[in-house]
Amino acid sequence: MSRIGRQPIEIPSGVTVEIKGSDISVSGPKGKLSVSVRPEIEVKLKDNQIVASIKANTKDASAYWGLTRALLNNMVEGVTKGYEKKLELVGVGYRAKQNGTGISLTVGFSNPIEFLAPEEISIKVEDPTHITISGIDKQLVGLTASRIRKIKKPEPYKGKGIRYVGEVIRRKAGKAGKASV
Repeated sequence: MSRIGRQPIEIPSGVTVEIKGSDISVSGPKGKLSVSVRPEIEVKLKDNQIVASIKANTKDASAYWGLTRALLNNMVEGVTKGYEKKLELVGVGYRAKQNGTGISLTVGFSNPIEFLAPEEISIKVEDPTHITISGIDKQLVGLTASRIRKIKKPEPYKGKGIRYVGEVIRRKAGKAGKASV
């Protein structure tokens, strides 16, 4: 049995949930999201709550039950509060610049790297070394942040690169000096 799937999701005021067969859409003050649910799972509205349950008891049904509940909870939270990820650029001369719907990154390559944001995502450059990615879809915000980080991952010797704010990079020792004989 899924402990996560068993918990109901409270629907805050200003949020509407529509269930049409296996398609569920959640709309709120920040926008609208929708998801298609697996056939093993059944989703119902009861007393201003979303309740997920197992319809067909298969081998993976309890895992899908918890997954469905987590996805629905992320949707409800996304249309009310939204999600954001923060990145920082570490390195001499590493900087980001806002341009239109995307950003331009100068991270040690011969040319600046242009990154266009998906339509549902907003990218802000607070200062040349800090980037904020925000949106209502948790998966898309995380995916966009990981794609920007992938452009120049932090390296383990000097720690230079693009990293999440608060991320700890394990540093390696450099070359040992030549021993005198």
